[in-house]
Amino acid sequence: MATVVTNHKSCAVNPLKMSQPIGAALAFMGLGNCLPTLHGSQGCTSFGLVLFVRHFREMIPMQTTAMSEVTTILGGLDNIEQTIVNIWNRNQPEILGIASTGLTETKGDDVEAYIKLVRQKHPEIDGMTIIYVSTPDYVGAFQDGWAKAVVRIIQETATSCTIKQPTRVNVLPGAYLTAGDLTEIRDIIEMFGLNPVFLPDISGSLDGHIPENFTPTTLGGTSIEQLRTMGSARSTIAIGEQMRDAAMEMEKITSVPFQLFDRLTGLEANDLFLQYLSELSGKPVPMKLRRQRSQLQDAMLDAHFFTGGKKVAIGAEPDMLWSIGSFLSEMGCELVAVTTTQSPLLEKLPVEEVLIGDLEDLETRGADCDLLMTHSHGRQMSERLNMPFIRIGIPTFDRLGAAHKVMVGYRGTRDLAFELANIFFSHEHEATPESWVQNDQTSASTCASESCGSCSSQPIQNEQPVVQVAFS
Repeated sequence: MATVVTNHKSCAVNPLKMSQPIGAALAFMGLGNCLPTLHGSQGCTSFGLVLFVRHFREMIPMQTTAMSEVTTILGGLDNIEQTIVNIWNRNQPEILGIASTGLTETKGDDVEAYIKLVRQKHPEIDGMTIIYVSTPDYVGAFQDGWAKAVVRIIQETATSCTIKQPTRVNVLPGAYLTAGDLTEIRDIIEMFGLNPVFLPDISGSLDGHIPENFTPTTLGGTSIEQLRTMGSARSTIAIGEQMRDAAMEMEKITSVPFQLFDRLTGLEANDLFLQYLSELSGKPVPMKLRRQRSQLQDAMLDAHFFTGGKKVAIGAEPDMLWSIGSFLSEMGCELVAVTTTQSPLLEKLPVEEVLIGDLEDLETRGADCDLLMTHSHGRQMSERLNMPFIRIGIPTFDRLGAAHKVMVGYRGTRDLAFELANIFFSHEHEATPESWVQNDQTSASTCASESCGSCSSQPIQNEQPVVQVAFS
């Protein structure tokens, strides 16, 4: 088991962590016809807005209560009222998602009481669902804000339903999953004849499509009708440890049982996922997925000659760190791990120590690594250390297509295995590619270079999955 250590430096140098409010704002962006709003100063919203625009390269709907020095001291009731009324008059969204910031949390604004007063004074806004979530940015991190927002969405909208839909499945995805990941998961679930409804669903609002008409609210996502009928589902699938509280809240309110999967990257992880879907639907695993599983096995066999014995420095939110770090370990890599916030998964990571710190800590600890994996703020570190760099997570602002990157399912895991192997291959052997030969008898690559350390005979870890899926 790993030891979890928190760095108590006086300041963060090149921060790895992002705040709770923008995590909650992104969750609200996964709702249909919604307008995320931060209760704080204009600067708080502007920083989050710029971050999302640079990452997704799309129009991002975000509003602010625009608190000033005076209104912060006197209280934010007037600003809350003016914001809600103006948003309704100008945009009329179905859902208004409000997340607090460190400024208003420090003051102690009772926003839920404010919303009740505003509703009493303005009955015209009765048609708008208002969801408030407390997300002080001086504690927690990005995935904490996302998780809290999903819990509040369920509390405000979910109801118990007596009539069940036998093919309906609720899916609660973690904050680290991309729009491309959600599309892949949806395709897999639909192959079993099930109808998944995601909460939140950024694959509908932030997947890079061009709308026919301009809208000041979100372009797609989970509709208010889908939110109110989640109690009719047969099961709830939660992806990521951060979604456990949301899944438990869903079960408490709707009596819909849940199944949590801590990751969907890796061979055994997807075996477990498909076995559950097969049992839930009563259908065998489709031939297409069986083929993809075989492709992943072959990819892992090919790639482990390049990944075995490599040392990887990874900085990410806990759930992403667990998902990618576990797969790296299965591919024979040694990890140096830095994360942002507490999680029960951290102690289970296959490392001696996990540090809750910043990118300066990752640079110090990972100076002798072979690969760096973190978001785009690690690019200068990569240059200083002359180290290959794979960008993961938010923000990724110096590459295109971040929202479409897929690292889940058999196909996503296969592509990740190839990406890892190729970056090690190109970094070490681009000068002497002729030194590599193909062994026809073993169908495995070997290296004639005496200086190469990537072609060790280490066996791939977890080559045979513990769980055998019934493919009949």
